[in-house]
Amino acid sequence: MRDSQNLLSGKGKYLCGLILLLFISVICAAFGMADSDDFDIARREILLRRIGHELLLQSGDSTSRVLPVKKIAENEYQIRFENELTFQPDSLVNTTQRLLAKAPLAGDYVVNVLNCDNASVAYGYAISKNKKDDIVACKGRRQPIACYMINIKFKPTGINTVGNKYLLGSLPFLAFVGFIFLRSVKPRKALPDGRHTDMLTLGAVLFDVKNRKLIIDEKTIDLTGTESRLLLIFALSPNETIERSRLQKELWEDEGVIVGRSLDMFISKLRKKLEFDKNIRIVVIRGKGYKLEISS
Repeated sequence: MRDSQNLLSGKGKYLCGLILLLFISVICAAFGMADSDDFDIARREILLRRIGHELLLQSGDSTSRVLPVKKIAENEYQIRFENELTFQPDSLVNTTQRLLAKAPLAGDYVVNVLNCDNASVAYGYAISKNKKDDIVACKGRRQPIACYMINIKFKPTGINTVGNKYLLGSLPFLAFVGFIFLRSVKPRKALPDGRHTDMLTLGAVLFDVKNRKLIIDEKTIDLTGTESRLLLIFALSPNETIERSRLQKELWEDEGVIVGRSLDMFISKLRKKLEFDKNIRIVVIRGKGYKLEISS
């Protein structure tokens, strides 16, 4: 029995360590992915600014500024300019494809060039990872000098975002499963052993340890698990004083909470079940504990 419970105890420690390691791995993976996404988004914003810079150069403007890139919605950005400019659609398409190819989170996107005064679309196109899905028209028509804004909307990277939320959201569930599983394999305090068998004789009472029963004059009395464990401690040390603290420790240590009056309650119940044999009684040894007295 002790070997079996030691094995369970070893498994419990192993599983506890494994689950803890799993938690740490999940947290690290989730936050690692989030950090990676933040870095890639920051890199993408720099590339957007580079697009604006190259458009100004293609327009013949090497002195005016590209205004700060503005995030106008989730996964959508706006490139603005200090002065008016002109652009060749072919060059704009080629520039965005060349630069955004370096951005990990920019596989699919839609570009709209807007007029500043009324936000009407002067030119637009869509680029996809699958080149067959690209939508590009009117590439050969140079646009007049005007105030333009360029809106670039990226396809959401749902895998990473959802993955992070899934990993973090699963932590409470994993913790609950781990707790339930460990509780199911958590070994109870081992019953004292080494000298006992499945059947013990206590005066005229036969104690069936395995089946938790008392047999007295062919009558059978059932015992609860706690009553059986308590009687076994007494039965292995008959006529010896057993300290109260030892009984509490061996009966309830695994439960985490010891209620002082619980022992007295089980002693009282056990006395009633043993009262059929007058030669057996559980007596109180004041200031020390209890003793199972068996008269010859």
